[in-house]
Amino acid sequence: MTRTTPERPVDIEQVIPELSEYRQVSTRLHPRRGTPTAEESSVGGPFLWPADEPWPQCTEPHKRRFGERLSEVRQTRELLAAGPTEEEYELLRSFRRGKHAPWLTDTDPIPLMPVAQLYTRDVPGLALPGDADLLQIFWCPFNAHGQERNVAVHLSWRRAAEVTELLTGQPEPVVVGRAGYVPDPCVLHPEQVGEHQWGHLLPLPIRARLDEWEDWEDEDAVSYQFDLSIPPGWKVGGFASWPATGPQDVVCQCGQPMDLLLTIDSREWDRGTRSWVPVEDRDVADTDANTPTSIVVGRNGRLMIFVCPADWSHARRVVLQ
Repeated sequence: MTRTTPERPVDIEQVIPELSEYRQVSTRLHPRRGTPTAEESSVGGPFLWPADEPWPQCTEPHKRRFGERLSEVRQTRELLAAGPTEEEYELLRSFRRGKHAPWLTDTDPIPLMPVAQLYTRDVPGLALPGDADLLQIFWCPFNAHGQERNVAVHLSWRRAAEVTELLTGQPEPVVVGRAGYVPDPCVLHPEQVGEHQWGHLLPLPIRARLDEWEDWEDEDAVSYQFDLSIPPGWKVGGFASWPATGPQDVVCQCGQPMDLLLTIDSREWDRGTRSWVPVEDRDVADTDANTPTSIVVGRNGRLMIFVCPADWSHARRVVLQ
């Protein structure tokens, strides 16, 4: 099934024509639970990974013994989705966070968690280095990396046709720091949409006209920030959202301003962004359909991955909002 973003409740460029200079096109990915294959773009699905290539690992020092068993995270979701029996409820109550991998030291390598793979044929606007046509995103399922205690993200890109023998039984960590780092398998329904720059990054004259236009006293009135600017949910490209910290300069080590590659969102929509609910999801807008991946970023926020447009080998930046 395709996903269709409704037309915006107001054509804001008719109100303020100068906003046409602050428009971009992004690709909403619309992940929805399914059974993707390695030959498909997906979140939480199997990766097209060569049998003769080492699986990425986290070697940064941090505690990796304590957390939740990955097997129990998945079993919990399966039982709750099906409606557990009383015996199964007892089993779920027995699951506890703990030191489930006591053999691991703080520096033992652990397999990274596969998060998403995107084929350029499926995702309009996804431009990869050289002749690569497949992007694969991993992360370490612990938030203890570096001084900012951020998520460690790893990117891999390749030509899919060069993978002739597929790795089966892909490695997985035994323990994860939080269940929110474990994605449920989802197929994607990519859709290109128009969006406008984050309000606080617009020139002051445009911001002043927006302030005059918006009806701040009516909570049901159309809002530039929530209805007309940047769509919620997983997306490739477009503008960055800055609800937690306010705008930041994201600059590469080489001095080049970095491009937003991917936004990973805890929710596909919330109460403030219901106007972005796809037409096909209107009947389930008030259910948990807005959390198809089961990924939880920070405190139900979003994670943005930035790359250097001049050289993808430069260190990427990861920003939580």
